[in-house]
Amino acid sequence: MAVEQADVEFVVHVIAQTAVDNEKYFGDLDSVVGDGDFGYSLARGFEIVLADWDTLDRTDAGTFLQKIATIITSRIGGTSGPIWGTAFLRAGGVAKKSETLDGTVIVEILTAAIEGVKARGGAEVGEKTLLDAVVPMRDTIAILVAQGAGDQVVLDAAATTARTSAEATSVLQARRGRASYTGERSIGSPDAGAIAVAVIVEQIAEQWRQRATASA
Repeated sequence: MAVEQADVEFVVHVIAQTAVDNEKYFGDLDSVVGDGDFGYSLARGFEIVLADWDTLDRTDAGTFLQKIATIITSRIGGTSGPIWGTAFLRAGGVAKKSETLDGTVIVEILTAAIEGVKARGGAEVGEKTLLDAVVPMRDTIAILVAQGAGDQVVLDAAATTARTSAEATSVLQARRGRASYTGERSIGSPDAGAIAVAVIVEQIAEQWRQRATASA
């Protein structure tokens, strides 16, 4: 699995556009047990990313990701800004130290992002947060990368795992964030952050396929 800086930029652009396009959907999910501002907050931050896209520092992939982190942290309100910003910041740190980007490094980047989210939000898997989608997704990617699977195979499997894991958060009781205040009422609906991860990864997989087809 070979990854170029252009691929990193492509993925980040898909993340940003998907966050903006799904503002209402993510907000509606969050309003079930949260305060409903997740979709709005995420969209406002990634709107800035898209607006500043052509002027972002592209010295290397790490610098690029860290610039995204700065924008997100300063522009996204509530708890989402620090959490998503930390994820991009930690990802950028790993990318900066890597001479080449391959599947193994991508797994390291995702692991660093996960550890950043855990440290910043104090959450662990099973507490009904986006980690419940991201961690299983990372594990799936790690297995397939070790097996030498191709890019599209890895992305399709990652999307499937993220979706299945996100939907499975419906049976969990929220332990973090505003949703935790609702106690057992949080059981029965999926976590908005986990579903957002699933939607984003599905879009990455689909648009990666479209890009490959267009360039073939």
